[in-house]
Amino acid sequence: YHPAPLSEQSPPDMFVVEVRALYKLPVDYSITSGDEKGYFIIHPSSGVVRTSKNLKLEDFPVNFKVQATDSSNAAIFNEVEVKVEVIDENNFPPVFPSSLLEERLPEHSPATQIVQLKAQDNDTGRNGFLTYGILNGQGLKFRINETTGILYSTAPFDYEEEPTEYQVVVYAEDDGIPEKKRAYCTVVIKITD
Repeated sequence: YHPAPLSEQSPPDMFVVEVRALYKLPVDYSITSGDEKGYFIIHPSSGVVRTSKNLKLEDFPVNFKVQATDSSNAAIFNEVEVKVEVIDENNFPPVFPSSLLEERLPEHSPATQIVQLKAQDNDTGRNGFLTYGILNGQGLKFRINETTGILYSTAPFDYEEEPTEYQVVVYAEDDGIPEKKRAYCTVVIKITD
């Protein structure tokens, strides 16, 4: 048996799987080995396995054995393995150290690096893996490296001919399950004469 993975936030008494033995007489079900930390309980006559307490992600996957025994003769039994996996939930959103940054860029600078943005995410694995992007329409004058978070200008600016201030909204997005989470940072770029 390999039931659907459980969330690490599954409460006690949550349905996991129903184990069924094909036998002409009533059987008694029991967990015989593999669940040393006691995460699961099985109903002795229905074979329904439920969680018995809160799950700790680091203890999974758990492989345990369920035995079906003839209720009138303990010498007649069979065993099956149940493998339960737990999904690491996306608990934390990314966080920028500051939601507003101000940078200066001299006019006539060739396409150049302006600032490196760095967000933190307290999740592990893919839930903490961040990519960066630009949210608003300034994307033609600026670009961001989606893995390093470095914001670049794409062409020189003319202080006299163009706006002297740009607001670029950058986001950091995790690769979380079941949903991705984002953080935002506004970078005010002042073009200097």
